[in-house]
Amino acid sequence: MRGTWKRSTSMIVVAGALIVLVTGGYTPRHVASDYQREESHAIATTADSALRGVIAGPAAAHPGLSGFHLVTKGSDALLVRLGMIVAAQRSLDIQYYSFQDDVSGKLILEALLEAADRGVRIRILIDDLTIKKSDKSWSLLNAHKNVELRLFNPFATNDQSYISRFGNLFTTGMHFTRRMHNKAFIADNQLAIIGGRNLGDAYFDNNQDFNFRDVDVMAIGDITPRISADFDRFWNNGEAFPFTALQPDKTQEADMVEFRTMLKKHWEMTEVKDALKSLPPLVAEFRNHTLELVWAKAELAADTPAKVNQSRNVAVSKPVESLEELVAMAQHEFIAVSPYFVPGNNGVQWLRELVKRGVKVRVLTNSLASTDVVAVHAGYRRYREEVLNDGIELYEMEPIPGKHPRAGRFASASRVSLHTKLYIIDRSDIVVGTMNLDPRSIELNTEVALIIHSKELAAQLTALFERAISPATSYHVMLDHKKLLWAAQENGQEVSYTHEPKAGVKRSIEVDLYGLLPFEKQL
Repeated sequence: MRGTWKRSTSMIVVAGALIVLVTGGYTPRHVASDYQREESHAIATTADSALRGVIAGPAAAHPGLSGFHLVTKGSDALLVRLGMIVAAQRSLDIQYYSFQDDVSGKLILEALLEAADRGVRIRILIDDLTIKKSDKSWSLLNAHKNVELRLFNPFATNDQSYISRFGNLFTTGMHFTRRMHNKAFIADNQLAIIGGRNLGDAYFDNNQDFNFRDVDVMAIGDITPRISADFDRFWNNGEAFPFTALQPDKTQEADMVEFRTMLKKHWEMTEVKDALKSLPPLVAEFRNHTLELVWAKAELAADTPAKVNQSRNVAVSKPVESLEELVAMAQHEFIAVSPYFVPGNNGVQWLRELVKRGVKVRVLTNSLASTDVVAVHAGYRRYREEVLNDGIELYEMEPIPGKHPRAGRFASASRVSLHTKLYIIDRSDIVVGTMNLDPRSIELNTEVALIIHSKELAAQLTALFERAISPATSYHVMLDHKKLLWAAQENGQEVSYTHEPKAGVKRSIEVDLYGLLPFEKQL
């Protein structure tokens, strides 16, 4: 069936392309070099800034090592990023799959404009799929002389006709399923954040309906210039288009004044202003040694931007390669946290071999009720019974209400979904970043991950994992006489389900329908 579907799809693509070409007027998407776009690079790590002044000493005291700090709470993750923007004096390099113009996004925009006003060079690279280009915020931000916004792998440029855009769908449509999934936030080439969070309310416990649980790692020292160099690879790549190539600049001075006024009012009306005042600035935290840092050896495993132009048959996932190398040396335990878990036959065999040689394998993913992508759950459940039969421990996050440690700051009664991408090997090595265990991360998207060799950090993250799989938070999925069973705890009482818990009829029907479609390779 899958082969028939592929042949049919190919015929449709060819037929569509012929129709477009016959109608005339078709021109393919231009390349980025056709537009005004200068190559640029990260500032030198020796460039003077307040951050360098407080980081250089500790970094020099730990040659060849990097200092790490875990950011596990969503509200803290926003405050840390705002703190980095406030502390930056030379540059801010920001790379994300998604940057939302919502409550949190506007706070970041206000802080970025203030930083640009004081002379900070700001480079922002966002995947084209997720940004609403018609929103004036992006044009106005890009209009600042110290800000440059680029979009990665756009579907079309603004000088293409509708016929040409239609032609792109048929001639290069599969190319546009490849996305830049990287996330990095770098201040003055001294301090960086790598993790699974995008920029938006749902990642900072600030969404009233739906929030993600995620983990970021703040990093200084040896690893930071390598993160900056990876940003440069993408920034100067031919798929990174200047924003004006995709949305013409029609901003007026009056628009900028209105925009600034709106952002300032927005900042003053939100409680984050007071929260920032009550927290020590990042520079002071480093100077006073009040920020807990774990020093360890680390590597950056990052896909090349060329991956989006490669056939999936030849595309190489650097984060997966690094993970496989570490897991091959595992002796005792492998913990995998992947919100989108579609292992495929190769992945199932990989995990099976681990169990056979005595390695305890535990996996945490989303339940049908908690996932934000039902189609992915349809792909995952095809392998659920098989991994359980192989002796793998499987847990699914419950759709629990949001619980926020700072009540009143970002409080909501929202539903929580797992978004963390984390792997722990023998409680000694960790892999954390943007990579899921699914075909999309491995073969289609570009991903980035930190490989950190630290028993101390591994212990912190293992404790986080243990809390996440507790009966009050996640279902323990098991086989009982060859039938699936979900065990949990509700109101202090042990409960079990023989069907997908709390998913509802609508989701149950949706997942069944998705399960009939042959698009696992796109998940």
